[in-house]
Amino acid sequence: MSDLLKNPAILREIIMDHYQYPRNHELTNQEGYRQVHMASESCIDDIYVEAKINQQTIEDIRFDGVACTLGTASTSIMSELLKGKTIADARRIMDEYYQMIDGKEYDEDLLQEAVAFQNVGKQANRIKCATIGWKGMEELLKESEDEHDQ
Repeated sequence: MSDLLKNPAILREIIMDHYQYPRNHELTNQEGYRQVHMASESCIDDIYVEAKINQQTIEDIRFDGVACTLGTASTSIMSELLKGKTIADARRIMDEYYQMIDGKEYDEDLLQEAVAFQNVGKQANRIKCATIGWKGMEELLKESEDEHDQ
């Protein structure tokens, strides 16, 4: 993965691929899915993120709405990366992603294609775009855990 991190053209390609062909980009509105609305006051980002969380496993993640290139691509990558993971593993991946965005050390192998956003933290106005879907998923996980604890 280290060679990938050194090639800005490949990183741009990953982002553009997920923007033009976003994965999991359709809501199901089926029973058993939790949904959260996320909007940005500083960008066009206005999306819904939904997830099906069963026991401690994220069975599915979907999103829809309007978002900029970074918002769409990062949410697409997040949905692929976290689907099928336990809540604990998802939280670990999310923590690593935020570490990367903050310019701190992170596990590039754990983040896989999400490393394409490694330089976003250098442009403060783009951080919200690159984290909007991730923050939505964070809310859904918290809601699921709060309900489970009751």
